[in-house]
Amino acid sequence: MLRQLSWTVTMLLASGMLLADEVAAKAETEAKEVVNIIESTSLVGFGEAKYGSDFSHFDYVNPQAPKGGLVTYAQVGTYDSFNRYATRGVSVAGADAIYDTLFLSSDDEIDSHYPLIAEKVRYADDFSWMEVDINPQARFHDGHPITASDVAFTFSKFMKEGVPQYKVYFKDVKSVTAKSDLTARIEMATPNREILFALVKGMNVLPEHFWKDKNLGEPLTAPPLGSSAYKITAYKPGQSVTYSLVDDYWAKELPVNVGRHNFQNIKYDYYRDETVTLEAFKAGEYDIREENVAKFWATLYQGTNFDKGYILKEEIAHQIPQSMQAFVFNIQSPYFSDVRVREALNYAMDFEWMNKSLFYNQYTRTRSYFQNTDYEAKDKPSEGELNVLAPVKDKVPPRVFTTEYQPPVSDGSGRIRTQLRKAIALMKDAGWELKNKVMTNTKTGEPFAFELLIYSPTTERLAIPVQKNLKLMGIDMKIRTVDTTQYIKRVRDRDFDMVSAGYSANPYPNPNLLIAWNSKFIDSTYNQAGVKDPAIDYLTEKIVENQQNPDVLLDYGRALDRVLQWNFFVIPQWHISKFRVASWDKFSRPEVRPKYSLGKDTWWVDPVKAAKLPDKRR
Repeated sequence: MLRQLSWTVTMLLASGMLLADEVAAKAETEAKEVVNIIESTSLVGFGEAKYGSDFSHFDYVNPQAPKGGLVTYAQVGTYDSFNRYATRGVSVAGADAIYDTLFLSSDDEIDSHYPLIAEKVRYADDFSWMEVDINPQARFHDGHPITASDVAFTFSKFMKEGVPQYKVYFKDVKSVTAKSDLTARIEMATPNREILFALVKGMNVLPEHFWKDKNLGEPLTAPPLGSSAYKITAYKPGQSVTYSLVDDYWAKELPVNVGRHNFQNIKYDYYRDETVTLEAFKAGEYDIREENVAKFWATLYQGTNFDKGYILKEEIAHQIPQSMQAFVFNIQSPYFSDVRVREALNYAMDFEWMNKSLFYNQYTRTRSYFQNTDYEAKDKPSEGELNVLAPVKDKVPPRVFTTEYQPPVSDGSGRIRTQLRKAIALMKDAGWELKNKVMTNTKTGEPFAFELLIYSPTTERLAIPVQKNLKLMGIDMKIRTVDTTQYIKRVRDRDFDMVSAGYSANPYPNPNLLIAWNSKFIDSTYNQAGVKDPAIDYLTEKIVENQQNPDVLLDYGRALDRVLQWNFFVIPQWHISKFRVASWDKFSRPEVRPKYSLGKDTWWVDPVKAAKLPDKRR
């Protein structure tokens, strides 16, 4: 409904100074300027918030959980920095958790966030601006108040010294300023709901008085000032770090924190490799282990401490969306710029044999970038998908429109001659041929030889069967193992042919897909394959535009999945829809597990259970 004419327009009309059509034009202009202001204590990216403004705690916590005790975790590798945001160096485990965020997400919803540092927000319904009110009790660990100036400083610091993708992603933010001590105002150069919400939901607020004279892109050799429930209280460089509960933590009674942060101390110990790490766990050197190696789980979780009931071994089923774990091609490498080559190498993975022989039939082959969600592309495209794909029809593989994607399937015998014949035919179409059992470029005479870059011996074990099958195709895949520091640097520099990595799970098609796939973010290490594709750019941008249109978003998500599948940017690996967890039996946990996580931050040390364990593990 148009708002009433302004007092000025009414008076001019009464005096005969405006014609009727001028009045109508003026009214229309004023109507367009109407902006409704929305005030909220939550920010919801998708769907509706589960919890109201008066909620007391999340459903998956025990609000009476006791505080105390020590939990020790393990990390493989080393660290040389306490700065989570540095563009070089290896950050210490847990460094991203020393800062509280403006809002905190719940683990039983897809994308709903509730007040932490912030109390509430106000924003224009055209998403041109937002104001964030800061909780007046919010404090950094040194007692310094958290203010709107810290919020403004944080945004400026990340834009000037943060990773490149941050600057690109938030380029439409015109300014973040302190309207008052406790109110920060965000102005958008281009109104955008998703960018505006993303900035506020996940912002870790930095203390200006600590960071103003430091470079955010550089490593730190000592712990920085934080604001969360934990702070670093002890460390041995490269070997261990201990976080302790802050006694006077200002936010301990907030609804988002009730029943969480129950360990008095959290320690991370570093080990050389996974084999050593597992043996250390069985010997009682640390407390909880989530196992990712099927062979370890099936064969090595046994011994005296298991027999005595000191260690619990559990499989906890879930239907959490799964990541696309895979061997990822660097498609900017001349070896992998041709989609036919990438498809051909997919035939070298005999998943059925690997699952039977190496994984004890524990896994399911991953086929989608939206695995375990409604957005997984199945069957042939629907009419809605065809409509959203129409503008880029000539820019996507033809099979997107005619055929359901499935990874190659073998009989599990280990003999894959049929698959290899298909692979060699594809290589021939791409300009390669077998000469003296060596895959050779028909124009240059160059042999096909590339490097898989890894940092874990476990990955090497998984890569060897693929390596052997590639050898049958005349292709030499060298496996290069480096330490974690070198691995991270080479991935950042895109100095690799292939890595065993992957893409994060997508519970729904969200704006984060821009960072993973859009060519504007090509300098981001999240775009590991190095994709620069106009159709994918179009689809990811349309996904951002249609966040509030669930039906259309369903079509765009499935369409994007199909385009990614048929471009063969990766050799998909596998997933398992259950947690494989082993823990020393000194923990209790709430009756309800959060839908989208294991919920370890809601566990607590149970003194009765701990008393039954050897002294070392109490």
